[in-house]
Amino acid sequence: MTEEIIIAGFGGQGVLSMGKILAYSGIMQNKEVSWMPSYGPEMRGGTSNVTVIISDERISSPCLNQFDTAIILNQPSMDKFECTVKPGGLLIYDPNGITSHPTRKDINIYQVAATEEAAKIGIAKLFNMIVLGGFLKIKPLVTEEFLKKGLEKSLPARHHGLIPENIKAVEVGKGILKPYHTL
Repeated sequence: MTEEIIIAGFGGQGVLSMGKILAYSGIMQNKEVSWMPSYGPEMRGGTSNVTVIISDERISSPCLNQFDTAIILNQPSMDKFECTVKPGGLLIYDPNGITSHPTRKDINIYQVAATEEAAKIGIAKLFNMIVLGGFLKIKPLVTEEFLKKGLEKSLPARHHGLIPENIKAVEVGKGILKPYHTL
């Protein structure tokens, strides 16, 4: 099993953190992992993305042109990365701020209204974990046990008290995921 993932959005949306948590969770589960961030000099508000590869086998290269999964959090990322999902692959996106919804018919597409849900339940800072939950519902690459370990590894010790809230946000994401187009 090898899963090649691109997570893309604006700086400040937790794109890199989401990738880092997923990568550490994979490491804790004894998987081979690659985490390769990319962001502009403007950071918060600019575009950022991260490539995460989780595999049972050695990873030959972290550089990819096509992905099994794209997790999209803004329109510029949708414009750039929708076409990079392999046929039969998966695209998950938060519809907030998306003006041109995905149009491909050869991939599975799901919406996770994380921005709306995070505001509704008062956990705006955990928006990215809601999105991650939607992804993990479809592709359970890591178990909750290893997700907790990944959070412990990636979050500073002073934030370990927030791990239960992060896990709750993941469960919220699993509950609000909706199919947009499925094969």
